[in-house]
Amino acid sequence: MAATTVPENTTSHAGRPPRAAGGAVRTGRGRKVRHNLQAHGFLIGAVLCFLTFSWYPMVREFIMSFQEKRRGVTSWVGFRNIDRVYHDPYFWTAWKNTAEFTLYALVIGFVVPFAVAIILNELRHAQAYLRILVYLPVMLPPVAGVLLFKYFYNPDYGLFNHVLKTLHLPTSQWLDSSHTAMISVVVAATWMSMGSATLIYLAALQNIPGELYEAADLDGAGLWSKIWHVTIPQTRLVLSMMLLLQIVATMQEFTNVYLLTGGNGPENSTMTVVYMVYQYAFSYNNFGSAAALGLFLLLVLGAFSGVYARLSRNAD
Repeated sequence: MAATTVPENTTSHAGRPPRAAGGAVRTGRGRKVRHNLQAHGFLIGAVLCFLTFSWYPMVREFIMSFQEKRRGVTSWVGFRNIDRVYHDPYFWTAWKNTAEFTLYALVIGFVVPFAVAIILNELRHAQAYLRILVYLPVMLPPVAGVLLFKYFYNPDYGLFNHVLKTLHLPTSQWLDSSHTAMISVVVAATWMSMGSATLIYLAALQNIPGELYEAADLDGAGLWSKIWHVTIPQTRLVLSMMLLLQIVATMQEFTNVYLLTGGNGPENSTMTVVYMVYQYAFSYNNFGSAAALGLFLLLVLGAFSGVYARLSRNAD
């Protein structure tokens, strides 16, 4: 009697019939759908946060700049808020001070972190400890850093005047003089924020191929020549990005100005556009005019960013 031959692959290991090919395809599709749903869920959450905390305030500010609220009633007033802000006697003073702060911040706050990053990149010992030391001011609460500098700037018992007296040099009024108040605020702001920029520059410097510096040494290039012809061209993209970000950030300066000089400063020498927005909103309770002034700032920064992007594209 001939033995019965069992066809191969007719039963599974547990005696169950094998899963059809269509089932495997459906399982793969289901896994792909679940994976895509998870990815889209994270994406939708990020987009909602962006819309809620970025775009909605900008749209709301634009709408408020054409509105006025009196006794709980909101009404449309057209360009009245914009006209009121434009004819404010301190309008151009605030813009002049903002431009001055931005210029000082670029001269000090843009150059100093890059120079510190170059020095750290050349060191061979204790580089990690020095990185922590440079980044330490960023970890301090902004108010604590400002109060520390307010103590340093005190004309009677402050550290800076004490050092000047020790060196038999004339002391300064620092925050109490219209000639030194703005530069004093810039120095404090630079000290508190330079850590992040320094580490970004240091990361860019460490990505420069060492062969370029070796070739420069063979050509007899000095330190300044290597910085100008090797370091700066190789970090141009990072420098351009940081320049744009710093200009946008410094033109919105408020915290240091408000805490160090009370906002206005001596003879309105430190009044900035953002502090003027704060005054309209919380001192005069005129949110429409505050939004209109914020709209001015938005347009100026937007125009600058567009021109900067166009020049950068042409340079490339």
